[in-house]
Amino acid sequence: MTIALRDLIKNPTAAELELVARYGMQPEDARRERAFQAFTETGLPHRRMEAWRWSDFKSALKALETPGTASSADPLPHEGALVFRFTPTGFEQPDALPDGIHVLAQPTAQALGGAEDVPLGALAAALSGGGSRPASLTFEITSRDLPRIHFVFEGAGEASFARIIFVIRSGAAINVTESYLGGAGLTSALLEFGLEAGAQLNRTIYQRGGSDESLAVTSVLKLEAGSEMTQTTLAFGAKVARLETRAVHQGTGARLSLNAAYLSGKGFHTDITTNVRHGAPACVTRQLTKGAVLDGGKGVFQGKFYVPRKSGQQTDADMQHQALLLEDGAEVFAKPELEIYADDVECAHGNTCGALDDAQLFYLRQRGIPERQARGMLTEAFIAEALDTADESVRDVLLAEAQAWLSS
Repeated sequence: MTIALRDLIKNPTAAELELVARYGMQPEDARRERAFQAFTETGLPHRRMEAWRWSDFKSALKALETPGTASSADPLPHEGALVFRFTPTGFEQPDALPDGIHVLAQPTAQALGGAEDVPLGALAAALSGGGSRPASLTFEITSRDLPRIHFVFEGAGEASFARIIFVIRSGAAINVTESYLGGAGLTSALLEFGLEAGAQLNRTIYQRGGSDESLAVTSVLKLEAGSEMTQTTLAFGAKVARLETRAVHQGTGARLSLNAAYLSGKGFHTDITTNVRHGAPACVTRQLTKGAVLDGGKGVFQGKFYVPRKSGQQTDADMQHQALLLEDGAEVFAKPELEIYADDVECAHGNTCGALDDAQLFYLRQRGIPERQARGMLTEAFIAEALDTADESVRDVLLAEAQAWLSS
């Protein structure tokens, strides 16, 4: 079977052959096989695929190797949180959980609908598990006023895969934070969130990797009637890094906020990609993405709102992407899209890329502030708006991390 699957990838690279070998070491399972077949239809995503034209994993990931840089320290606080830790070889979880949080670590793979749309998410579903790591980790949230759940992805290794599933019951609420700290040559995580009627979720993502690492975080969201989700991301990129969110409004009056900030230095690539389907009436989506890129860095934003003719009536959606090219040689690629078939909607999108305002910079310099500090202050003020929606327990930490990057 492994040979047959390998042959489905045309001209496989060394990294793809290693991924096939890893799949061959997994227990046989029809659902795992289905996910891996979805991955092999394209192999590692590459620039000839329209949705991946600026994030070429096939070229970036030549082989699965342990990178030369260690994991970053986790800046997000652990105090008062339930910490779940993933490494390339292991998994740790709290000894006890409060009422209202139920966790099931499943050794067998679970089915993944729409796997062809998320090739690296399908790869995570196919290769997660093995050793002490579960094939999937399922959370059921049944109440409110619960401790924050914090995921840590770290540790040295060639590759790390994980699949996490959340079911948030009607009226329940939870705060979730995630730290992707690097250390693995390839990290691919698949997170699925299902919000029932009236459920609430605040999710915050922190990502930092090395310039010789590849990372993909694929998120699938489903929102029922009256549910509310807020997602905030701060990403510093890696050799190639993609944080992709695909959301579907499935019930009337669901609300979704998708905010992100990316900071890319020389040799770092950060891709923020989103796809939101307004599949129910009177749903609201707000999206703000801000980026700052230095010489030799690359930022990518791809956002799409899809509004069907019948189910998407009374949609209220706004998408904004704003980027600063801080130095000559910085690159930003942006593709905002609205695909609207309904006629009773309020939808808007905007996209701007430019440099710092010379007048503002002159104003600060005239007051004795050194140029480097002045540039950092203006960039920080520009980025901060996108982080305002983060969980209050980690918001100041995200701002401090952005400040540290700007000052360095």
